[in-house]
Amino acid sequence: MEPATRTETLDIEGMTCASCASFVEKSLARTPGVQRAVVNFATEKATIDYLPAEASPATLKEAVVKAGYGVLERAPDTSAADRQAAIDQQKARAYRTLRRRFWVAAGLALLIMPLSMLMLWPAAMQRVNMQALNYGLLVLTLPVLLYSGREFYVSAWNGFRHRAANMDTLIAVGTGAAFLYSLAATVVPGWFTRQGLMPEVYYDTTATIIALILLGKLLELRAKTRTSAAIKALMGLQAKTARVVRPDGQEVDVPIGQVQLNDIVLVRPGEKVATDGLIEEGHSAVDEAMLTGESLPVEKRAGDQVFGATLNKTGSFRFRVTKIGADTLLSQIVKLVEDAQGSRAPIQRLADKVSAVFVPTVVVIAILTFVLWFDLAPVESRLPLALVSFVAVLIIACPCALGLATPTAIMVGTGKGAEHGVLIRSAEALEKAHQVNTVLLDKTGTITRGEPAVTDFVPAPGQDAAALLQVVAAVERQSEHPLAEAVVRYADARGATQLPATGFQALEGKGAQAVVDGQPVLIGNFRLLDEAGITLPPAVRQAADALLAQAQTVLYVAVAGQAVGVLGVADTVRDTSAAAIRRLQRMGLEVVMMTGDNPLTAAQVAGQVGITRYFAEVLPADKAGKVKELQAEGRVVAMVGDGINDAPALAQADIGLAMGGGTDVALEAAGITLMRSDLQGVVTAIELSRQTIRIIRQNLFFAFVYNTLGIPVAAGLLYPFFGILLSPMLAAGAMALSSVSVLSNSLRLRGFSPAKN
Repeated sequence: MEPATRTETLDIEGMTCASCASFVEKSLARTPGVQRAVVNFATEKATIDYLPAEASPATLKEAVVKAGYGVLERAPDTSAADRQAAIDQQKARAYRTLRRRFWVAAGLALLIMPLSMLMLWPAAMQRVNMQALNYGLLVLTLPVLLYSGREFYVSAWNGFRHRAANMDTLIAVGTGAAFLYSLAATVVPGWFTRQGLMPEVYYDTTATIIALILLGKLLELRAKTRTSAAIKALMGLQAKTARVVRPDGQEVDVPIGQVQLNDIVLVRPGEKVATDGLIEEGHSAVDEAMLTGESLPVEKRAGDQVFGATLNKTGSFRFRVTKIGADTLLSQIVKLVEDAQGSRAPIQRLADKVSAVFVPTVVVIAILTFVLWFDLAPVESRLPLALVSFVAVLIIACPCALGLATPTAIMVGTGKGAEHGVLIRSAEALEKAHQVNTVLLDKTGTITRGEPAVTDFVPAPGQDAAALLQVVAAVERQSEHPLAEAVVRYADARGATQLPATGFQALEGKGAQAVVDGQPVLIGNFRLLDEAGITLPPAVRQAADALLAQAQTVLYVAVAGQAVGVLGVADTVRDTSAAAIRRLQRMGLEVVMMTGDNPLTAAQVAGQVGITRYFAEVLPADKAGKVKELQAEGRVVAMVGDGINDAPALAQADIGLAMGGGTDVALEAAGITLMRSDLQGVVTAIELSRQTIRIIRQNLFFAFVYNTLGIPVAAGLLYPFFGILLSPMLAAGAMALSSVSVLSNSLRLRGFSPAKN
């Protein structure tokens, strides 16, 4: 038996690119006892599975710190909202610091640039002492390096000590080379003139590159904040206070953190439900759209469950608290979304492999570029050409866009799914859903409502329908059988008056009997009436045969020894099922139905919703086998079930979608959980997956093409033919633009809306 693993999530500070994330991940993976480590650059989180006997949270944090990065401390007993608030505060401080560094760099660069241009103005060259000007530029550039750009050099040095390279290495080497060259030209200009070279300085290049990179980071940080807007919105839904009813009847408003299990909480019209619980008194309509995506309020009465963060609309009620803190449905949803956003999609593996070797490769290319230009260019221009190309290659090759391409789209996609009541467990599940070509639907509870309902009530000729329904309901109110409950719901919906019944007796396997208004009443199957010697009049038999032909369960009614009517009971199809199935078929998917019912019933339901292929009389133990049959045909199967009885089939399928109505079991049952019991959620999940993967592919294409084309241009490939040489400052601007464009493309997913049937 393998030892149990634990999972720890750390908030990482100081990562600047995908290479940083890769280095932290490797450092954690090398820690004894760590089974798996995944570091997400976009969310700045590390998820680690480890063996408690060999590792601990402290050793994991130590591994991160030794790698040169920080860990934001989490209080163990804080809620998800409090943890996010702490992270937001830390990020806000970091943003303000970054903004100050940018403005210092930008302000000084705006001074350095025009002063540097004096060197290109012949009249100024005669009036200005160039050596004094160079010293002035040096003084202006030093604050840019030592304050604004300090973290680049510190990070690069830490990476060097740990034999690792990241984006900061490229920036530090590039700007450092330009600065050191300029420093030498300022301090010992005579050496350059003796070599036949002009003592040119590139302080403007150094300062402007740092300012542009900081600007890119500011824009990137702002855009990354927007990618997590959905999960922040979820956290913000929670009520801040609750009105608790004390044992002495006193009503007290308390902070949500002080609410205890079994407390009685009062909810008035227009207020949020504080936490999860069961209604004990009162009734109302509750808006659950924030959790399920369902726009219509849900009627709630005594005994019904309510969830924290939902909005009470009309009446008032009191409920007993059953879950608090991390156990509430909202907290489970937030955690599920957080885990999904921190997971890694298979499509990201290529980008990870490239990022792992990218920086060392770029450094080699930059050195080769310098050597080639220094050897091949004319003597008078070889050093400036070699230096400019060397710096441009280092700056333009930043792998940020590559590292942001996949996780930012996953963050927005999973958050958008949660807004529409589609909870995606992992990035892998989100990616897999777009490959599906076959959707296998369990009938009961998925296509149908999962509970019996009266579809037809046919009295015999001459019978008063309303009066007979009152008699039938009087008997069935005494029973706890599901079919009896369906009859009572049907009667109540039609305003049937409640009559007293005496002598009630349940007849196992046949039905029930009682006395109403002094007359004996029998309700049940044909066997019950046959054993009682009651024959069916032609009209009643004809009505029963018609219902049986529709695969309905027939309940026969006899009063005073005479058959007086029949009721048809069936598990009715959900109102939205047929439209959702048509939508799936228009998307190019084959929809298959699976049921334990007989072929006649299966054919009836399949015909109602437009399904042509179905499996009937499938036992629960055989459902996974049907999934395997479809997979053996080369199909990628999405299995849709209720998340409880269908668990083996959900696990066997390429992707499982549990229609669990938000129950705890459903949250654990499949890769995707549909909060609302509606097949439209399946449509939403697959459409969202397709759109997210499309965005990811666009991002990866842009990132790869950007580097593939950018590096040769920066190396000077076009210079011999067209005289085009990429300025390091333009390279810095292009690098910043590439990251921002990838983030902006991912943010387009925020406009996702499920197609209407």
